[in-house]
Amino acid sequence: MRFLLVEDNEGLAKAVLDRLRLDGHVVDHAADISLAEDFSATADYDLILLDIMLPDGDGRNFLKAHRARKDETPVIVLTARSEVSDRVGVLDLGADDYLTKPFDFSELEARCRAVLRRRGGSASNVQRFGGLAFDSLAGTVSVSGETVTLRNRELRLLEIFMSSPDRIFSKAKLVDRLFAYDEDVSENAIEVYVGRLRKHLAGSEVEIATVRGLGYRMSLI
Repeated sequence: MRFLLVEDNEGLAKAVLDRLRLDGHVVDHAADISLAEDFSATADYDLILLDIMLPDGDGRNFLKAHRARKDETPVIVLTARSEVSDRVGVLDLGADDYLTKPFDFSELEARCRAVLRRRGGSASNVQRFGGLAFDSLAGTVSVSGETVTLRNRELRLLEIFMSSPDRIFSKAKLVDRLFAYDEDVSENAIEVYVGRLRKHLAGSEVEIATVRGLGYRMSLI
């Protein structure tokens, strides 16, 4: 998954970045609203973690503009305000959830998973496609009942394909979803990861096909 973290506290931001990246997620960090707007205008995110009190304004204004653009990307608000009226206010503005600072990182991870499950219309962490099962919580994959071991980037690539089976993903789109802005990579890296993932799926009823001139598509054989 690709997340956008909008947080000006350097210590907290680093801790959140380290935790989410350890889970294998791609995370871009914006310390103010202006940079957050630039990021959200040029990349597709699965989830936004949004602070309220930012150097150049109120995060709620970013949230309002985000929803006014009909952008349905889920937003979890991170706030030091514990009053009920404040929490109700951000939910009414379009936030999907909120977390009061200070928070436990395991709760942050759990709320991220819950919001993403709701977005996908699922009550479970396990996604299935043919004989393929991917558990996003445990980070495990099984093919026809047999467990296979994937590295973090391979897991996230599989997660992208499983989010939209039969959809064609261009190399550029996969680079956008798999790598943060501060990572210098070329589209050739996608060929490498797709090749590795194909080897893990060999012998299953699922294939990742090359669609000439367009990209890749995961489908049933």
